[in-house]
Amino acid sequence: MILKNFIVFEGIDGAGTTTQASLLKNNPATGKFLFTAEPTKSETGLFLRRMLSGEVKVSNETAAYLFAADRNEHVNGPLVIENDRQLVTGLVKAQEEGYITVSDRYLFSSLAYQSINCDPRIPETLNQFFPLPRLLIFLDIEPSKALERMSGRSSREIYEKEDFLIKTTASYRRVIQEFSRPEKADGMEVMVLDATKTPEEIHRTVWNKICGIYPELKLAEK
Repeated sequence: MILKNFIVFEGIDGAGTTTQASLLKNNPATGKFLFTAEPTKSETGLFLRRMLSGEVKVSNETAAYLFAADRNEHVNGPLVIENDRQLVTGLVKAQEEGYITVSDRYLFSSLAYQSINCDPRIPETLNQFFPLPRLLIFLDIEPSKALERMSGRSSREIYEKEDFLIKTTASYRRVIQEFSRPEKADGMEVMVLDATKTPEEIHRTVWNKICGIYPELKLAEK
């Protein structure tokens, strides 16, 4: 199943997914878009953010279940929109209301990250029934470059370590390659971009692609 008004940015930590979502949000032609992220700002998502910070420790298997639980609320929960077009939960209901929603991360992150230190069949099973986005944008970057970008951060999450990022990059690329196959994509379009280009260059490429899918946005831009 495809959510026709759903766009997802994916990439390892430091790839620039949050930057690209922000650039879209600041584009005047996206005034009717909603923006969201995983983990969400729901109670499950807030707990996951504590886990990612290292404050709370859980097993790798438990983390996979928690990410899936948060995603279920994100997709199937009630429509909750905060100030400044921030979707908390209710992706399906947002679609029914005619919103185009952009997410910083989605199920592809779980397939990449949670398959590193636990049986990959667990995240695969937990995520197999979630709908796919209309457009998946993967920002591809080498771990060394991503770590350079993160060097100025005051704190790091538990996954932001070189050895883990190397494994995650390989895992992510396998996932993206798998979902690029027509029989797996099921109508989803996959776009792989060089994340070392400037944010502005990437945004222009992304915006042109989005306008190709939703031509009315190009008219709204003029």
